[in-house]
Amino acid sequence: MSGKIVTVSQQKGGSGKTTLAAHLAVALSPGLKVAILDVDPQGSLGEWYERRERTLGEQATGLRFTTASGWGAKREARALARDYDVVVVDTPPKADSDTRYSLEEATLVVVPIQPSPLDLWATRATLEMAAKEGRPALLVLNRVPPRTSLTAEMTDAIAQFGATLAEPRLGNRVAFAASMGSGLTVLESDRGSKAAAEAYAVAKDVWGRLLV
Repeated sequence: MSGKIVTVSQQKGGSGKTTLAAHLAVALSPGLKVAILDVDPQGSLGEWYERRERTLGEQATGLRFTTASGWGAKREARALARDYDVVVVDTPPKADSDTRYSLEEATLVVVPIQPSPLDLWATRATLEMAAKEGRPALLVLNRVPPRTSLTAEMTDAIAQFGATLAEPRLGNRVAFAASMGSGLTVLESDRGSKAAAEAYAVAKDVWGRLLV
């Protein structure tokens, strides 16, 4: 049986897409074989992985890493899914052919979205692309500030948007970016933190949807 492919996609840059992809991969890796595929020409996930190798050692990353572009992204994701339980794909921050090819093989499209109207508007293109490919999409609220009315307004707007929103969310926490700088995640650098609990909760939600 083929593994599950999680494509993390968002047209708007700065949404925390790569950070979410890395945290999902690490959170799912205990007990599962996980590969990560970087389709983003910026190579941020690749840079994170290289730092991870330097921090943990090449044999101790717990993940398989590879890159691809264009139609090759579709082929590579499918090939990895034959050998791994989960393949996490990081896509470019724009709705182009590279993103479309990555969505074609997705079991689930995960879309990080910050609680702002601009992010919601930008998300429409990603959701439309996923729908066109017949792939289910899940929105994950990211960088959520504490005690803000805008978040409540956003959840209402998303509901009217007809999109599926994950109940767990990621807070606006420095720990996420700080851990990435060392090639780690908060699940490793700050295991008992609220940030780690949030990341685990989102990964658990995603995994549950992959099994449906």
